[in-house]
Amino acid sequence: MRVTLASLPAEPGEENEDFAAAAPGAAVLLDGAGVAGVETGCTHGVAWFSATLGGLLLSTITAHPARPLADCLAATITTVRSLHEDSCDLTYRASPTSTVVAVRAGAKALEYLVLGDSSLLLADKADDIIVVTDRRLDEVGKRLRGRLDALPTGSPEHAVALAEYREALTGIRNLPGGFWIAGPEPQAAHESLTGTVPLESLASVTLLSDGATRLVDRFELATWQGLPALLDSSGPDELIRRVREAETDDPDGRRWPRGKAQDDATILHCALH
Repeated sequence: MRVTLASLPAEPGEENEDFAAAAPGAAVLLDGAGVAGVETGCTHGVAWFSATLGGLLLSTITAHPARPLADCLAATITTVRSLHEDSCDLTYRASPTSTVVAVRAGAKALEYLVLGDSSLLLADKADDIIVVTDRRLDEVGKRLRGRLDALPTGSPEHAVALAEYREALTGIRNLPGGFWIAGPEPQAAHESLTGTVPLESLASVTLLSDGATRLVDRFELATWQGLPALLDSSGPDELIRRVREAETDDPDGRRWPRGKAQDDATILHCALH
């Protein structure tokens, strides 16, 4: 397995709240969720949460190869909670959360887990593509973001609407009928999308945060089918460059309405040989 990784914060000099890492036969990617400048109840911050959860999850899934990925994630959430529940208010509605994508290769199959709106791209040797994305946030978001998408990104009015939208989302987070994401409660892990695919059929496996998938699922300037070839030939840096180019061409979100003009973008691409 040959792994290439690229990650870029939303703005130069800002903290990157994404996290990605790989070990022999395993990889994880997390996209921390927080609001810049808003109190989270956690003294450590969103980047600490996603990096700590991601690092411990990778360790857990490699140390316990027979343990289901959802059980590994639940145990890791419990461990991270124990690290800061005495110093942080984890009951606060804006406490740090994170999406999770994890894969682990066994003797014959690749196991995967997806929680939240990051994506897993599986390309097989026949050039067929499987995309696994948890769309529950998108589904509830469509009901809530009409006013937000009608306003120029970055404007004062947009900032107010974005705060209202995020407040509404916290009210349905990790609840039936809402959406699920890794936070302080381990039961969210068992709401993950999980599955297996035959390892011998795969040509590549790619983990992407939603800041990187924008080129496909929001801007529609590339296709899922075309991403593996781009990543194999030019690497993940080129995909992020194209995302930033599109974002720069539409800074106000007129063509592509979005909450953030630019977002942290991370890609971990595994070519299987």
